[in-house]
Amino acid sequence: MQGKKLRLGIIGMSEGNGHPYSWAAICNGYDKSKMDECPFPAIPDYLAKQVWPHAQIPNAIVTHIWTQDLTVSKHVAASAKIETVVLNPEEMIESVDAILLARDDAENHADMVAPFLKAGLPVFVDKPFALSHKDASIMLEQQQYEAQIFTCSSLRYASELQLTREDRAMIGDIHWVEASVMKKWDTYAVHILEPIIAQLENRGTLKHVQTTKAEEVQLTLVKWENLMAYVKVTGKYPVPLAITFFGSKGSITKLFADSFSCFKASIQKFIEQVETKKQLIPRHETMEIVDIIEWGRK
Repeated sequence: MQGKKLRLGIIGMSEGNGHPYSWAAICNGYDKSKMDECPFPAIPDYLAKQVWPHAQIPNAIVTHIWTQDLTVSKHVAASAKIETVVLNPEEMIESVDAILLARDDAENHADMVAPFLKAGLPVFVDKPFALSHKDASIMLEQQQYEAQIFTCSSLRYASELQLTREDRAMIGDIHWVEASVMKKWDTYAVHILEPIIAQLENRGTLKHVQTTKAEEVQLTLVKWENLMAYVKVTGKYPVPLAITFFGSKGSITKLFADSFSCFKASIQKFIEQVETKKQLIPRHETMEIVDIIEWGRK
């Protein structure tokens, strides 16, 4: 793809997920008057805080879109300057270089991704990759090459959630973590699990997941050989998206604040994987997150 833009097709929509609007805008720029009508008001708010066109990803463009609702597809296309709306997702196969599966209804991921994997197209599968080890394995087995699938929570790349070298020196060896996020376990627990797993390589083997549920709230204790994490998913009850790391010498809390930057970083990592065909996120980490989500649903 040296010297020309990677052509991306984007697929939406799932309930409560506005990623087709935001991800496409990050690649294409956007029409302010149309985007202001987006049903996810946080998106035009954070887009308006960026400097355009400097904020755009320069080496990719979303050229095609499909959603299950033609009216929605046309509005996303108008908002994020997408040239072509298709009536069937498979119509874009011959016209794009890669796919953004920008839906978080993970129970449908395996079926939706299958034709693109068969066609050999690289795919960014939105979080969570799957709700079961079985479904995740089915998708991975359909790859035409090892790095065909890229998948993560974009918060993996949220710089404000990253432990610096100074942080680690200050708090010492980390053996306990507490984290909180609103909304649902199936779709939002991944946002706090992924930054924990990506950063704490010495956690050891996953041993146990214990969950308590009350109405919309789910409290889950995740135990590895060398680490425990208390994960709170609070439904409609407001909590900050936060991770507190407890070490032998102290603790530090990291608060999530910047959706735009982590979305952009994750798409850039996907483009890098497409261009290099090198797996950038260890598969064992992805499968570990899937296992925790699956065990936490029981």
